[in-house]
Formats: sequence, C-alpha cells, structure tokens
Amino acid sequence: MTSKDALFFRFYAKVSDLHNNVYSGLETAMANPLVAFTLIKRLQSEWMNVVYSNEAKENAQAFRAGYEEEEGNLPKFEDLQGAAKGLMRLQDVYALRVDGLVNGHFQTVTDGNIVDIYRPAVSMPLSGDDCFLVGKVAYELEDYYHSVQWLEEAARLFRETGGEWIPENEGTLEDTLDHLAFSHFKAGNVSYALSLSQELLRHDPSNRRVLRNVEKYEKLLDASPSPDRPDIVLQRPNSTYLRTRNTYEWLCQTQGSQPKHYENPRLFCDYFTNGSPSLLLQPMRREVVSLQPYVVLYHNFVTSAEAESIRHLAQPWLRRSVVASGEKQATAEYRISKSAWLKETAHPVVWKLDQRITALTSLNLQQPYAEYLQVVNYGIGGHYEPHFDHATSASSPLYKLKTGNRVATFMIYLSSVEAGGSTAFIYANFSVPIVENAALFWWNLHRNGQGNGDTLHAGCPVLVGDKWVANKWVHEHGQEFQRRCSPNPEE
Repeated sequence: MTSKDALFFRFYAKVSDLHNNVYSGLETAMANPLVAFTLIKRLQSEWMNVVYSNEAKENAQAFRAGYEEEEGNLPKFEDLQGAAKGLMRLQDVYALRVDGLVNGHFQTVTDGNIVDIYRPAVSMPLSGDDCFLVGKVAYELEDYYHSVQWLEEAARLFRETGGEWIPENEGTLEDTLDHLAFSHFKAGNVSYALSLSQELLRHDPSNRRVLRNVEKYEKLLDASPSPDRPDIVLQRPNSTYLRTRNTYEWLCQTQGSQPKHYENPRLFCDYFTNGSPSLLLQPMRREVVSLQPYVVLYHNFVTSAEAESIRHLAQPWLRRSVVASGEKQATAEYRISKSAWLKETAHPVVWKLDQRITALTSLNLQQPYAEYLQVVNYGIGGHYEPHFDHATSASSPLYKLKTGNRVATFMIYLSSVEAGGSTAFIYANFSVPIVENAALFWWNLHRNGQGNGDTLHAGCPVLVGDKWVANKWVHEHGQEFQRRCSPNPEE
C-alpha cells in the first residue's frame, strides 16, 4: 500500500467511524456545538488539506476534480472562523472551562467546584489541531486572552502524541508553540514566552525569527529584574458597544430574578380570547411574565407543523442578519444569526399567523403598518447582544418606511433548544427560556411614543441546540385606534 493509499484509507476510516457512531443521530449530534464545529472543520479544512497534501499528489487528479465539484457546497473559511468564534463566545457567556470543552464537557466552576452545566447526549473530545485552529482565530484578532487558553490545550495535546503530524491537520506542535509564545509575550509573561521559544528551537533549531525572539526576550529579562508579570490575570478584550456585558451574561447563566406569580398577584395566567370570535372556541393560554416592561408569553401559539412549515419556507432565503448602522444596515459581531423575510403571500401559514397575531393584540398588521415576518436561525454560539427593537436615532433606516417607530414586538419560538438561548431583559432583570411553539409579546414604546428603556433585551447564545424564531414588528402608524394615547403625557 502506497503512502497515498494509506492516507486516504486512514482518513476514510476516521470519517466512517464518526458517521457510524457520532453522526448516526444527525439532529442530536449537530445540536452539540463541539460536534458541529469539528464537522465544519473536517469539511472545510481537513478534507482540503488531504486532497492537496504532498502525500496525495500521485494519481490524485480525479479525486481533486471531484472535490472541486463539491467545493461550492462545502463550508467556507468564514464559516469555520465563525464556528471558532462561537465556541469562544459560549466559553465567555456561560463561564465554561476550556479544558472541559476540549474533553467534550460543558463545565463551569461554582463555589470552587467544577460542575456540569449540561451533559450532551452526543459528544466528542477536541483534537490538538481543533484547539490550534480556535486559538489561531483568537491570535489573528489579537485576542490573547483566548489564544493563550486554547493554544495551551493544543500544545498539551500535541505533546501527548509526540508532536506527530498528519496531513489533514492545519497546525503542528511547532506552529502552536510559535503562536503561544508570542501570545504570552503580548500578555506580559516574558519568561514563559522565552521558555516556549526555547522549546520550539529544539524542534526547529534553524528558525532565525525565533532565534531573534529568544535574544529579545533574554535582553528584556537581563535589563530588568522583573520585566514580566507571571502572576498577571488575563483579561477579556473590552467591548466598546456592550456596556451591560456582565448583567447580560449573568442573566444568560442564571435567568436572573425570575418573576414569581405567587409573589405578585398582578402576574397571572389565563385563557385569553381578547373578545375575538376566532379565539372563542380555542382561547390562547396567556402568561403575563412582567408588568414593567409589559411582557406576555402565549403558549402553543403555533403548532409543530406550522413551525416546521415556516422553517422550511425560510431555509432557502437565509442570509447573515444585519443591524441598523447609521442610515444603513450592516452585519455586526454582536448579532450572529441568519435571517429571511416572508411575505404573507408566501404561504397560507404565514397569512394565518398574521391573523392570529391580530386576534390576540388587535393590532393592524396590514402593509405598510407592520414589517414582513422575519425568520431567524442561530448557529454555533448564535446570539444577539443587548439591543432595542425600536429605533433610538432619528437617522434609523426604520423611518424610511414612513410608518413611525416599532411600537410592538411579537416573537415566535419555532423550535426548542436543549440549553441556552433565553431572551434576557437586561434592566428588568429577568430572562425567558425558550418555550417551543410559544410566542413572546411586548410593547417597545410608551403610550406617549417614547421608547421604553426597560425593553433592552438580548438573545443569549445557544449552548446546545438549533434555535429558530420568527419576529413580527408592528409600527406606530395604523395603530391609532388599537393603542390609544393616554391622557397622562408621562405614560
């Protein structure tokens, strides 16, 4: 057997084993972000590295041609990079231990003890190369807080295998040590950067750049008795746009001070008709979650069949979600999801949802007084950090519709998730976990037309699962008789 045949046979055996044992229950397996990340990496990076490796040159033209035919349907590098960022986001928001993630566990530290946040039905450990790729993504972003943690794990795993390199890998022990040494240097730990660089030179003694780095680190150590800060605590990169990060992450982890119906008699559950003939025979189960802001959860708003139809209709049109940026719209790191817009004429089920929302809220959903139904899918670590649904600037593109601001939000949960994904109301200090087929409703504006600051909310990252929601945003114009102004100008 030639080296080329051995390479293909080993890679085929590896992938076959994964499909037989891990991916056999595809939906369950892909709900785990670690499994999903390694699959994206295998399709985007590993397969390409095998096809174009030196070991595969001989008589591999046909194999490469077949790969190139499928390449357009495979994950792109930005997908792989996004998946790596998603793992780091989950690490941060849910305070997950990196060594736990590497072993396939979702763990955090509580009162000094390591506890499992969630035990996935399907899991798998990460390889040294998997960790290297995540660390490299952080490194290229100059995010040394994350690069140090992930590259440390990569170096440990590579050392355990004796630094053996396989063709589908992107990284090696030498690459890892190189990136890790510089990360520690940038973090202020010069002595450890020197130690790692010296270890690297034992593997690659002729590397002139590393030799120069060693000289630089030695001079720094000689010039000052304590030029480094080995006891430094790595700090996460600052967020210029997220001033409520700590509260947001705490709510995602704990769900905050959940409103308790037995403590507040004004919070209640009932069967609600809103006086609508269409709801008399089958009233909606209503749960008043909060009074300030006013937030209501309608249970079983859609059927499972309707939710599946909406997801199926939106699937071909999904594109990276955008946010308002001045007078335009643009993608942003604080909103990671894909979305599509469905007109009420797209399918009878979309029209039915509009009718049902009108029956429950009495709001006018006729165009142009409401936006089309936005369907959103959140992938690995998908989230939407704290934001308002209503416009907070006169230059917002929302006003191009000439129908006023967004007065109300109606958000439908089209799927369940196993962990994470709650809707957190930051200033109100509570979050609502995903309830499959339910819908969440709240008013964005006071009756005087001013924005309600208590509606600052966020979509927590999905820890395990596949989150789908549909948003219906209703504008001020057309609602004059549905939601009248109050005699009190402050209300």
